[in-house]
Order: sequence, then structure tokens, then C-alpha cells
Amino acid sequence: MIVRCPECGEDEALRGRRDDELILVTCETCGHAWDRDLVPRCDRCGSEDIVSAPKAFVEKSRGTQLSVVAVTTIQLCRSCDAETLEEYLTAPGTRLVMPDELPTTAGDATDAHNDR
Repeated sequence: MIVRCPECGEDEALRGRRDDELILVTCETCGHAWDRDLVPRCDRCGSEDIVSAPKAFVEKSRGTQLSVVAVTTIQLCRSCDAETLEEYLTAPGTRLVMPDELPTTAGDATDAHNDR
């Protein structure tokens, strides 16, 4: 989640100082200061019922083979992301949330099959 100044929208020139369960954030661009709560919340519904999950970044490596090239942690809301969370929790083996769109290239096996 990107932190932005609520006054000017700055997302890089921010300075933070931790204070128990909060971070006091100061925007170095406009000088606005605010408390940032460390409790993860859904940015759509505001729920605190959040599950952290690893999400894969994939690239085509050879032919139709996909390789995981990086992993990041995302926050899934039990309400808003119920379908994605169910897929993640019931996946066999190593659990990763897969990207919404998988990479494709011209000349895939499906393209070659359709040319016949």
C-alpha cells in the first residue's frame, strides 16, 4: 500500500516516526503531519479482517512455461477478496496468489494450433 499525504498527494518525500501502534508521518513537501495506524484495513470497505498472502510475479521463461520471478505480500480482505482468498487457502502445495493476468507472447502454442 502506497502512503500518500492527504493534503498534497506526495508519496516519496515523507518522514515517519513510530509511536507505539501509530506512525507519526510528516510530509516534507507541504509540512502536513498525521498519525498512520499500523492496523491493516481494507481500502474498499474499511474492515480489519485481513489476511496477508504472498503474490507471485511471473514471466514466460521458455515456450509456455511460466516462472515465478518475485513474490510480494498483499493484504486480502475476507469480505471484498473472498473468492481470491478461497482459491489461495485451498490451493495444493506451495500457496501463492497468482497474477490476475498471465503473460503471453505472439506465437503461443494456442496461436499455432489455430493456424492449422
